[in-house]
Amino acid sequence: MTVNQETRVIKLHPSWLEVIGDQFDKPYMQNLKTFLKDEKDSGHKVFPPSAQIFNALNTTPFDKVRVVIIGQDPYHGPQQAHGLCFSVQDGVAIPPSLLNIYKEISAEYGVPMPSSGNLTSWAEQGVLLLNATLTVRQAQAGSHQNKGWEAFTDAVIRAVNDKHEHIVFMLWGAYAQKKGAFIDRKRHLVLQAPHPSPLSAHRGFLGCGHFRSANTYLDTHGVSPINWLKQSYEPPKEVTRSGHN
Repeated sequence: MTVNQETRVIKLHPSWLEVIGDQFDKPYMQNLKTFLKDEKDSGHKVFPPSAQIFNALNTTPFDKVRVVIIGQDPYHGPQQAHGLCFSVQDGVAIPPSLLNIYKEISAEYGVPMPSSGNLTSWAEQGVLLLNATLTVRQAQAGSHQNKGWEAFTDAVIRAVNDKHEHIVFMLWGAYAQKKGAFIDRKRHLVLQAPHPSPLSAHRGFLGCGHFRSANTYLDTHGVSPINWLKQSYEPPKEVTRSGHN
């Protein structure tokens, strides 16, 4: 299958297609496609839904990336995953790791925590919320690891590293830190801390100051900071904007 045929199916944003489109013609990606088809043909429920697998890339175009947050794999419960790491859909209970992320933001800025776990507003501002593995089988954490996704997301991170400057990479936990080991620290800011999971957050994630540090760095380099406090869910507006999907 050619890149153009593949991307008609997945609808990858053109800005990403330009820098990583060649990945879809590589053997590992063809093997991954076969694996995912076999999963569904075998009756397994796979999260997120197919249309949202590349949500992180489609919501945050390549030329808009300012911050990269690396997760491991999607939530494996119903109605949770929607293609953005740490994020859940509106109306879903906020997961423990995201709750600790909100606690840290609340402490840094002295504001109440958001009521929604939907981080789409971050992604729309240029925060690439990238899981290392983009799919998972229901109720089986890590079930789609080592099937090819890691090579694809490595290509994503490498493209940002090589073709951008002054990006903030937030690497929480040993897994993310290992995956981001090749990032050029001279050209970008790399912020490291323990994972925000309740098992490790108190070992240094809480109190890390990453969100203010990121904005200070962006502002220093003439890049607009991220509004971490923006409520992710906003009621639909009456006025329809042309070109908005």
